[in-house]
Amino acid sequence: MAYDMYQEVILNHYRSPRNFGPLDGAEKSGEESNPLCGDHITLRLKLDPSGTKIAQVRFQGDGCAISMASTSMLTEKLDGMSLADAGKLTQEEVIASLGIPLSPVRVKCALTGFVALGRAIHPELFPPKATDTAAAPSSSAA
Repeated sequence: MAYDMYQEVILNHYRSPRNFGPLDGAEKSGEESNPLCGDHITLRLKLDPSGTKIAQVRFQGDGCAISMASTSMLTEKLDGMSLADAGKLTQEEVIASLGIPLSPVRVKCALTGFVALGRAIHPELFPPKATDTAAAPSSSAA
């Protein structure tokens, strides 16, 4: 029975994602894609005046039910959280919030929004994606 309840929660977040849409004036932004499933999530954060707490969080993108629901649930958790606490969230916590067992492929789906959060909070820890450097001039001699 509990499994059915979690499936309903996932479907509800997929059909009516919380905190979905643009966020003008966001100070932090991160995005992640999952080519295996076609998921693409952009997560944006607006901070409080002290710059230490998440005042607003929104996401945009599209993807499978697991990625959309997981990101929707993550944004509910992040709203009002300190950046320090947000940086301490773990993959295991995000996966556990779904309440269902996931195959290895679905784990990647469930973590798409979480990785976007990591890119927003700690961009220095993530190498630039190919699309990030596409417009940059090449440093190699021709």
